[in-house]
Amino acid sequence: MNLQELIETTVTGLGYELVMVELSPRSRLVRVFIDAPEKPRGVDVEDCATVSNQLTHVFQVENIDYDRLEVSSPGLDRPLVKPADYTRFAGSQVQVKLRMPIGDRRQFNGTLIGLENDQVQLDLGGNAVSFPLSNIDKARLVPKF
Repeated sequence: MNLQELIETTVTGLGYELVMVELSPRSRLVRVFIDAPEKPRGVDVEDCATVSNQLTHVFQVENIDYDRLEVSSPGLDRPLVKPADYTRFAGSQVQVKLRMPIGDRRQFNGTLIGLENDQVQLDLGGNAVSFPLSNIDKARLVPKF
């Protein structure tokens, strides 16, 4: 089992959603972002501590070599990583950066319509656009204040 799978199994076993894992080989940092979709206010400090403690024990048992472990919420500008994220956050304001431009644009800001047939659909103020999920470099929610 690779590190990503080990972390995902542990996090989901505790009842949380794994958003993403960042690894920094130089500083040997493992950064884990978790979410709790069923909690209206999202992840709190206790949730992060619970996951951190469990992962620390799992890493010891599995002999994972690391210097630092950080467990955090994905934040207000949560990244959209998995295909299910594009369905879950339909209706939200998003910022999308593409790998390859469409026309002369690589960045789009709009309301996420959803995902259909591996095509992400955005409403850009009355003008709907779609592009392949595979062409998305980064996508994030735009926080509401």
